[in-house]
Amino acid sequence: MAARAIWKAEIGLGKTKVPVKLYSAVSDRTVHFRLLDPDTLTPVSQRMVAPDSGREVKNEEVEKGFEVQPGLLVKLEPAELEKLEPKPSRDIEIIAFVPDAEIDHRWYDRPYYLGPDGDAEAYFALAEALRKEGREGLARWTMRGKRYVGALRTEGPYLVLITLRHLEEVVDASALPRPQAAAPTKAEARMAEQLVEMLRGPFEPQKYRDEYRHRVTELIEAKRKGKVVPIRKPRRKKTDESLEKLLEKSLKARKKGAA
Repeated sequence: MAARAIWKAEIGLGKTKVPVKLYSAVSDRTVHFRLLDPDTLTPVSQRMVAPDSGREVKNEEVEKGFEVQPGLLVKLEPAELEKLEPKPSRDIEIIAFVPDAEIDHRWYDRPYYLGPDGDAEAYFALAEALRKEGREGLARWTMRGKRYVGALRTEGPYLVLITLRHLEEVVDASALPRPQAAAPTKAEARMAEQLVEMLRGPFEPQKYRDEYRHRVTELIEAKRKGKVVPIRKPRRKKTDESLEKLLEKSLKARKKGAA
């Protein structure tokens, strides 16, 4: 099935405008279950209920509030929030072009493909320039009432726009507790290096899939056909062996498999 554009915009490069269409680069494949009544096995509906009175509160009656401290809420009016929303725009503003490796992967959030929307020459010229220079663009844009910051990259001959997380969302490694374990011995370090070297290889995405989703859909299909699927729980092995012994076993297993 051909991809469908979800938004149209223009990439601004000074006085030059590159019209583009935006497509989702990922899709939600999470298994979603319906909640059922245990007696009738019919789907149940969720309603908002006031905990004190038990009265059902309809969507149009709901007010918004923000909890500034436990038990203390600040009520916000729709008109007040509406004034804070960014103005609608179709412009993707390029702030700067930075080296490819400058943005840490922790900052990347959600990717979108950008396709040409009429002026294909300008589109592919921009993609080629980014690829040739080894750069990605820092961009700002407003989409569906929300302001975004993102990275404009290339994927083959195409452009990809990846939303970036904000500063307050990214946890710095300095926040982690310092390791308390002793430093590895020379033998452990040497064997770990050997194991890393033996496991070198390319990234093959076809090998990595959602095993849980696969098993659930397999179970659903089997039950739909009236079959019974045995459920086996994986058994976890406990070990008190040292890191050196575990690495040694891993190396032996890898060498045996290679042979």
